[in-house]
Amino acid sequence: MAGETVITVVGNLTADPELRYTQNGLPVANFTIASTPRTFDRQANEWKDGEALFLRASVWRDFAEHVAGSLTKGMRVVAQGRLRQRSYQDRDGNNRTAIELEVDEIGPSLRYATAQVTRAQARQQGQAAPQESAASDEPWATPGSAQSDAWSTAGGFGDDTPF
Repeated sequence: MAGETVITVVGNLTADPELRYTQNGLPVANFTIASTPRTFDRQANEWKDGEALFLRASVWRDFAEHVAGSLTKGMRVVAQGRLRQRSYQDRDGNNRTAIELEVDEIGPSLRYATAQVTRAQARQQGQAAPQESAASDEPWATPGSAQSDAWSTAGGFGDDTPF
């Protein structure tokens, strides 16, 4: 997408993502990421916090439901997306401009934490697909899934690395 401003932000969620639905039933999750730069002051021999950036962010569709179900207030996240500028009038009639992040990718930062990732179920016409068929279609299915069990019992690589 030429001409768009793509950035990566590392920061903490200021609240749980707020999941809402449009009139057409389209899910959207909104949240704020707070990112505070830190620099080392050699004279004082200590770290000093800079001015915090509070960036509003949004995600849509299944992605919104995944974010709302996975991320919570205080989590350190790494988010990548496109900056969007929006102009509007506030209640007093003043013209305002908001800069927001339309998130393309987001996940927990693993610098100070660990995470357990679970693949989301495929959806067909708004319904979750049965887990067995979703797992059996994926060659990289997780251990214990139908695919990995079938592969190891059918003479596959088992615990050996296939490359």
